[in-house]
Amino acid sequence: MSLTRRGLVAASVGAGLLPALPRQSRAQAANTIRIGVMNDQSGPYRDISGPYGIQCTQQAVQEFTAGGNRGFAVEVITADHQNKPDVGANLARQWYDQGVDLIIDVPTSSVGLAVNNVAREKNKAYINTGSATSDLTGAQCSPTTVHWMYDTYMLAKSTGGAMVKAGGDSWFFITADYAFGHALERDTTKFVRDAGGRVLGSVKYPFPATSDFSSFLLQAQSSRAKVIGLANAGADTINSIKQAAEFGLMRRGVKLAALLMFLPDVHALGLQTAQGLVLTESFYWDLNDRTRAVTQRLQPRLRDQKPNMASIANYSATLHYLKAVADMGVAASKASGVEVVNRMKAMPCDDDAFGAGRIRQDGRKLCPSYLFEVKKPEESKAPWDYYKLLQTTPAEEAFRPLAEGGCSLVRS
Repeated sequence: MSLTRRGLVAASVGAGLLPALPRQSRAQAANTIRIGVMNDQSGPYRDISGPYGIQCTQQAVQEFTAGGNRGFAVEVITADHQNKPDVGANLARQWYDQGVDLIIDVPTSSVGLAVNNVAREKNKAYINTGSATSDLTGAQCSPTTVHWMYDTYMLAKSTGGAMVKAGGDSWFFITADYAFGHALERDTTKFVRDAGGRVLGSVKYPFPATSDFSSFLLQAQSSRAKVIGLANAGADTINSIKQAAEFGLMRRGVKLAALLMFLPDVHALGLQTAQGLVLTESFYWDLNDRTRAVTQRLQPRLRDQKPNMASIANYSATLHYLKAVADMGVAASKASGVEVVNRMKAMPCDDDAFGAGRIRQDGRKLCPSYLFEVKKPEESKAPWDYYKLLQTTPAEEAFRPLAEGGCSLVRS
């Protein structure tokens, strides 16, 4: 009963020439749930989700519809938002108008916030698994939006808090100059100062147009801060760490805080360079029996890659959304994004990627966060055996307290 389809090319989106979705009869359309995976398929965040996030979404659809007794079909379409808010918003508006029922993924916080506004305007479901800004469950929370898996507050509390406790009481930030970088620097600064630390300065660089971080690293070094906080992600984090290693900053006692780092980033750096880095993820493929099981099921799709918290969040979120659709009925779920999100909030979450959890009033999906240290080369016993667990923050403690976010949906 499953229909999966990968399509829609990014270039046509930027030009405002999005091809129409395949035509269906009225009966087919009424009985088909359409999921649009929107992400970065060609830029600095490609390896975090990109084609792998699409495959994880399709795996969830395959598992949910196995046996053909769900009573409705599911179609997956995809597009590259090019890390541009106007492209993402234009794509979201056209998708929703053409019958897409859910948009999922959407890394790059400026794009994620733009799509959030369109989903609220159209009363359509939106699950953000890729953007980190905690504003999605704060000042810009929406009744049609769920924020899955991680955000800047969680990352700042886990990685930033651990660095301060370890003696890193003076910081300098190298920050991507857009909503994500600003939010990550803001949230980490709060934890540093609350712990008695100081922020000695910061520099913001153009995103996504920067690959040379040498001048920013030299500014950070001249500040004499003990910790350089990297408020960036993906290829930018990889390049920042590589160039810091070339300058010998770590040999001089400077600590790097990779505030948002993923397993593919460690793989790209190699253990020789990445060893000793401390980072936070909410998923690791080798964490327990359930994470190993879902990784094994995904392996034929991902081939030589392992899932990370961003890509596999699409699997988890898609499963929970489809369970809500089945519970309330296709017609009702299509009629109101608010109501399908309300049903998702009312239902407990549980899957092999993240285990048991729930969705709060503000749209925040709760899951534990894990502080990892990257292994030394001699500690790694197999391919992708990269992390050792330092500490776990329980789901109910990992994210910003409900009363502190300023979300208008929260009722005391």
